[in-house]
Amino acid sequence: MTARTTKLLAVGALALVLSACGHKERPRADLAASKVTTIGVNAYLWRASLETLSFMPLVQTDSNGGVIVTDWYANPQNPGERVKVTVSILDQDLRADALRVAASRQVAQAGGWIDAPVQAATVQKLEDIILTKARDLRRQTIKG
Repeated sequence: MTARTTKLLAVGALALVLSACGHKERPRADLAASKVTTIGVNAYLWRASLETLSFMPLVQTDSNGGVIVTDWYANPQNPGERVKVTVSILDQDLRADALRVAASRQVAQAGGWIDAPVQAATVQKLEDIILTKARDLRRQTIKG
């Protein structure tokens, strides 16, 4: 566990303890749903997005604005096609509508790259992978 993660967990635990003063004990899941973060967006979605796109070269990452932009990536198995992905995290809560993925695709043709359509199912699958990974990260944090 990194020092940053430890610090985040300590701040979250402190906030949870202080907010519970004078009230019935809060469920442990509140820690995972809390908005306590050192970045501007949901930390689980941010980390899951970076891990999911780790095989692609990154052009821009802005944790305060919640934007990740990759460079063009061509699968070695299919060098005649390349993709570029932009992930936007829109909220501090871990929710499906807090994540937006956009992809661009190009195919090699006549010595150059021509824009080609991206199937909506491809973008949806990428969103699903990120959301699943973010939920898994949250579960791991709750379990400790």
